[in-house]
Order: sequence, then structure tokens, then C-alpha cells
Amino acid sequence: MTLIKSPARFTSVVLDVDSTLTSLEGIDWLASLRGDEVARKIASLTERAMAGEVSLESVYAERLSLIRPTRDEIALLARAYIREVQPGARALCAVLSASGSEVTLLSGGLRDAILPFAGYLDIPASRVHAVSVQYDGDGRYASLDGVQPLATQRGKPAILFSLGLARPLVMVGDGSTDAAVRGISDQFIAFTGVARRANVVSVADAEARDFSELHDLLLTGGL
Repeated sequence: MTLIKSPARFTSVVLDVDSTLTSLEGIDWLASLRGDEVARKIASLTERAMAGEVSLESVYAERLSLIRPTRDEIALLARAYIREVQPGARALCAVLSASGSEVTLLSGGLRDAILPFAGYLDIPASRVHAVSVQYDGDGRYASLDGVQPLATQRGKPAILFSLGLARPLVMVGDGSTDAAVRGISDQFIAFTGVARRANVVSVADAEARDFSELHDLLLTGGL
């Protein structure tokens, strides 16, 4: 895939991480370390939340408490994110930055896993917004680190509004929590290269099935 540098159509581009920039759902990957039974339960809860069938806050802490990931396992997840990066994602982030767009990551994933992935994408830590957790004395997950808006269904629009990013602004993501930013962002693009959810696509301004299509939508006037 050849990515062409064009003048930025959006001053601010906000990207989801799990099932968008990477093919992984981080919480599901961590659950796979605990065996099939836990993995199936977590995957079901994740899909119901991303499809908007249940609120994210109703399952977020429950999933982490079932898994109780260690700090080391979350570090391994960061490496897995990089291995499973979507084809063209890193190149598109570079092209966007070179074209004058400011790229921000807005995720309900774990900040400790996403920060190294952001570094791989050359996105500074100051533009990474995700969920922080606390660990116990054995280095295992203990709790959320205070109030974590991004662990809730309406966290993304609240954080996006508070950031006051320059416009025009576009959000790209796969889940109902991403679609919730409509009205805060100028445009919402449903990324369906990993998971296609009809309720998310139905409210999107456009759909991108891969990063080649996303490039065209963000840089060559496809919207």
C-alpha cells in the first residue's frame, strides 16, 4: 500500500486502539492467559459492551477482577499490540502527522499497555488517553486508579470534550463507545477491519475496512 501525503483534511485525528490500530482486544488477550472458561466469559462481556448491549462500566472492573493481570502480563500485552498492529497503521499515523494533523489515542484499554504501543507509532505520551490501574504488593491488578472516565460508556465524549482539540476533528473506532463521540467530533468513521458492528456503522459518517480506505477518507476527500 502506497500512502500519499496530502494536506490535512482534519486538524485533529482521534484513534481508538483495540480492534482499530491493532487487531487485538487487550482485555480478551489477557483473559486468554487464564484458560478457556475465563476467556469465553470475558470475550462475551467485551462484545456485549462494544455492541452497546450493556454499559462498559457494568463490566469493566468485573473483567479485570476475574483476570487480575500482573504488571508483567500487561507489559507482554504491549508487545502483542505491536505484533498485531493493523497493516498500514503506523505509516498512516506518520503521514497524518507530516500532513499537519495532530493524532491522539483515546482508548478504554490499559494505559500501561498502550503507552509502549503509542511510542511504536511515534505518538507522544501526552496524547495518549486510556485507563490507569493500581497494583498490589505482588504486582497484580488491585483496582482502577481512582476515577477513570474511559472505563465508562460515556467516557470518550467526556474526555474528548475536555481536551478541546483543534477542529475540524474526526474520531475513528470500532465500538459503541467510539460512536458515542458523535456530536463532539465533527465526523465519526467506523473502522470495520477487525469487527463490524451494525449499530456502530449505522451512525457513522463513513466506514473504513482497512487503513488504505482510512487513508483515503482522512486525506483525499473521501468523506
